[in-house]
Amino acid sequence: MLINQGIKMLEISAAMMGRIETIHPTLIWDHQNLVLIDTGYPGQFALIQEQLSSCGVSVQDITKIIISHQDLDHIGSLPDVIRNSNRTPEVFASEIEKPYIEGDKRLVKLSPESITQALASLPAAVPPEWKNAFRHTLENPPKAEVNSILRDGEELPLGGGIIVIHTPGHTPGHTSLYHRPSKTLIAADAMNVRDGQLLGPDPAASSDLALAKLSLQKLTHYDIHNVICYHGGLYTDNPNQRIRELAYE
Repeated sequence: MLINQGIKMLEISAAMMGRIETIHPTLIWDHQNLVLIDTGYPGQFALIQEQLSSCGVSVQDITKIIISHQDLDHIGSLPDVIRNSNRTPEVFASEIEKPYIEGDKRLVKLSPESITQALASLPAAVPPEWKNAFRHTLENPPKAEVNSILRDGEELPLGGGIIVIHTPGHTPGHTSLYHRPSKTLIAADAMNVRDGQLLGPDPAASSDLALAKLSLQKLTHYDIHNVICYHGGLYTDNPNQRIRELAYE
């Protein structure tokens, strides 16, 4: 979905854990750069390429990749995107998230206990070979080098200006972004949209829920016309007021 000139919300749907799940990476571009924000689950490279093709571009054209945080649905196809680009994209992430994305630390939400729980939650009809492949992915998540560190408050000279907003809580180094020209907040998982309503951080998915809620207060300092949530998509119904409600409830 085209949000404004130079920014588009992608929509990637696939069967996950026995249900259809849709996620929303973001594409931002200018005359010099094509920026992909987050890279979906493992195995979704072809779906990403399909979405980019609908925009008239290719994975091969990507020059920058911004990873909002370490979760598997955000880093999953990162190695494939890098491998298939013509120019080895520069990868950005926060300093806290860097060692997780690079594989030096175990992803915070992929403990042995959580992996066992995830496997147990699979539908009974899932074939054993699929379960084994799923276990292997959880125990050996994708990894890639992070070339550049996102610093809170800095403005990246990409797409007319992208402001970095550290919003920890969902993960320790979670980052949201503000696209200045379109006044769009790319919230990643700091917030969610469900049934057309903008909601705060998901308690079940937050490593520190109190911190995740506190982080929302930083978002009230921006004039936001559009919010892109990785889960739920676009929200445009007076987002400034709704974010203030969520931040101080």
